[in-house]
Amino acid sequence: MSNMATSKNDDPILKEVVNIFSAHLESHSFRKTPERYAILEEIYRRDDHFDAEALYIHMKNQNYRVSRATVYNTLELLVNCDLVKKHQFGKNLAQYEKSYGYKQHDHLICVDCGKVLEFCDPRIQQIKNMMGDLLKFQITHHSLNLYGRCDGACPKTAK
Repeated sequence: MSNMATSKNDDPILKEVVNIFSAHLESHSFRKTPERYAILEEIYRRDDHFDAEALYIHMKNQNYRVSRATVYNTLELLVNCDLVKKHQFGKNLAQYEKSYGYKQHDHLICVDCGKVLEFCDPRIQQIKNMMGDLLKFQITHHSLNLYGRCDGACPKTAK
């Protein structure tokens, strides 16, 4: 885990999320364990959507000493302090993604293989502003998930 110290110093986003997480843990009297910080760093190294079990297996394969319960509990802590976003993409399995310092985006989800693609379209912000003004509604955030099928490249439909 010696690379943890160097990457913290090199990555300004990681530095900020570590500080936010530390403040959150302190304010709620939670212990600041190395395992929790290792999970946070592992998440902020990723650029994908992942489920808790996949994160746990990945960390075990990297020889981190973390329990399944620690991974699940830490994910909930990270969701509670807005460092990680939790998604329920139509199936029972919750998926997560890092959220601090990343622009608002929406999702396309394949109903066959579960692949998740991200997209960003400024017209969605215009619609939010227009509907908020029209209906006198203060919109704080949104979630847009579009469901369909991968076009020709879906591993579930390929024979």
